[in-house]
Amino acid sequence: MKKINVVGLGTGNIDYLTGAGIKCIKSADIVIGGERQLEDISSLLNLSQEKYILKKLSDTVEYVQEKISEKEITVVVSGDTGFYSFLNYLKKTVHNGVFNVVPGISSFQYLFAKLGETWEHYNLYSVHGREIDIPEALKNSTAGIILLTDDKNSPYYIGRILIKNNFSNIKMIVGERLSYPDEKITEFYARDIEEHKRDYKMNVLILKKEK
Repeated sequence: MKKINVVGLGTGNIDYLTGAGIKCIKSADIVIGGERQLEDISSLLNLSQEKYILKKLSDTVEYVQEKISEKEITVVVSGDTGFYSFLNYLKKTVHNGVFNVVPGISSFQYLFAKLGETWEHYNLYSVHGREIDIPEALKNSTAGIILLTDDKNSPYYIGRILIKNNFSNIKMIVGERLSYPDEKITEFYARDIEEHKRDYKMNVLILKKEK
C-alpha cells in the first residue's frame, strides 16, 4: 500500500510552500484538494496527474480508499496540517492508511512575520464554524489571542463583542488574503470598530493587549 501524502499549502501563495511539499505534489499520481487549493498549485501540476476536487468528505475518503493500493496520492490542505485539519478525518476513516505529513506555514505565523513580532505569548483559537468565549480567552492570555475567523465570526462581529465587554482598548490586527497580491493588513483599536465595518476577505485576526 502506497503512502498518502498530506501537504499543508500554507497561506496559499506557492512561494511559501515547502520544498518537501512541492516534491510530494509533483510526484503524485493523484492530487486532491479544494477548488481554491488546486487552483493555487496549478503551475506545479502536469497533464498526466489526476485532479480530484474535495467537496463531500465521505466521498473523498471512499475515492482515496479505492485508489490507495495502486496510486500515489497527495492531499493538499490549506494552512497548518496540525490545527483543525482534514488530516484527522483522513486518519480516522481511511483503513490501513500510511500517512506522510508535510506541514505548511500557517496564516498566523505569516502574519506575525510580516509584523516583525513573535507569538509565543499568545493563545490560538479557531472560530471557523465554532464558538469560544472571547472575553474569557483574553482574560486568560498573556499578550492576547489569535483567531482564525469565518464569515459569521468576522472582525467586525468580534469587535462588537469586545466593546460590549469593556475591551475597547484591545488592538485588532486583521490580515486578509495573506501572501496573495491583494494582501491587506489593518490595525485599529476595538473602540474604533464602527469605522471598520465592512466585508472582510479570508482573514486571521490578532487581538493584542497593550501595556
